[in-house]
This record gives sequence, C-alpha cells and structure tokens, in this order.
Amino acid sequence: MTSQRGEQASEDARSLDPRVGEGLLDVDMGPSSALAHLYRGEIHRMKLWRERLDRTTNWAVILMAAVLTWAFTNETNPHYVILIGNAAVVLFLVIEARRYRAYDIWRSRVRSLQQNVWARGLDPGRDLGDEGWRESLARDYDRPTLKISAEEAIAHRLRRVYLPMFAILNGAWLLRVTAFDGTAWPNSAAVGMIPGVVVTGLVGLFMLLTVGIACRPRTWHATGELRAEDLREAADD
Repeated sequence: MTSQRGEQASEDARSLDPRVGEGLLDVDMGPSSALAHLYRGEIHRMKLWRERLDRTTNWAVILMAAVLTWAFTNETNPHYVILIGNAAVVLFLVIEARRYRAYDIWRSRVRSLQQNVWARGLDPGRDLGDEGWRESLARDYDRPTLKISAEEAIAHRLRRVYLPMFAILNGAWLLRVTAFDGTAWPNSAAVGMIPGVVVTGLVGLFMLLTVGIACRPRTWHATGELRAEDLREAADD
C-alpha cells in the first residue's frame, strides 16, 4: 500500500514537472549543491566507519602486546596463553571484517562519485568509464547491499594488519617453547593431555590457512582500493 502511494506521488510529480529528478548535475561544471551535500555526507559516513576499523585494530594490538608481555615476564607462565591470544585476535579479525563490509558500502559510493562526477568535472574530456553509474548508484541508495563477501573482507584485513600480527604472535610462541622452557621441543609445546607435536602442527596449519586466505588468487570486488601491486604497476608505467 505504501509503495503504491509512493508510485502515485511520483507519477503526480512527473505530471506537474516532466523533468523532475533532473539537474543533480549542472551542464557546465559538476555538482549542484544537493549533490555536494550528498558527497559530504558520504565522506562523513566513510570516515566514521574507517575510525571503527582503526579502533578494532588498536584493541587487537593492545591485547597482543599484553599477552606477549605476560608470557615472557616469567619462565613459569604457561606458553599456551599466547595461543589464547591468537583466538582473541581471530575474534577481532572477524569483527573488523564485518565492519569492513559495511565500510565498503560508503567507500564504494564515494569512489563512484569521485570517478564519475569530480574527475569528469575537472577534466570534461576524459572518457566516462561506467555509463550506467547513475542507475547503479540510484539502486544502491534505494536498497543498500553488501558488495564484498566475508572471505574477501577477511583477506583484506589479513593483508593490511592481521597477518603480520599472527606472524609475531606465533613466532613469539615458537621462541617461547624452544628457547625459554626447560623441556625439549616439541614436548615443551604440549598443552595438558595434547602432545606438543599436535599443538605445533595445529599452529602451523593455522598459519598456512591465514596465508592461503590472504594471498590466494581472486577477483577483488572492493573496487578502487589502493593495493601495493597497483601502485608498483603505475610506477613502472
């Protein structure tokens, strides 16, 4: 019923003004005030979600520092606390990946406006890459959707932040069970009834899994991201 009323209102508006909805972009140069305010709002939203990502990263770094400090403070402190720290950092990774998927909604809108409005306004002679960008952006405003998968979001955050953190944590764990324990490795890596060989194998498997997720070949759907490979290719050109 509500949608029918909305459609009727739109038809009434068009009957009064057949050009309703036009004029969001001026003919000569770029955005009208309405689009400028829209762009400012999208920048603000993107900034807020960017700060949320940084906040989660800060929590993970603080936790990692606390775990490593405690693990190496005393030789009698159990090494498996570092493994518990791994589990906690995985939790932060999942939370940050979810936030990144939401952040990508606003970031993709900003990039669309930058590429199709501002770049076009500054250089009217440049080719318009996506001729259907207006329709795509309108659909996204009508019904916002997540544009990347959870696995891709996890891969992004692993590449940027969490893969080095896991390398530091597990490298410190390996140092702890080989150089700071009276028992010979791999027996020193045992956790309760679980043999040290099994624990070591699980840690190695975990690291292989994280590297595989971060580095496996894929088609990236988060468009417009700054990646090291793209920057190197641009520098070579």
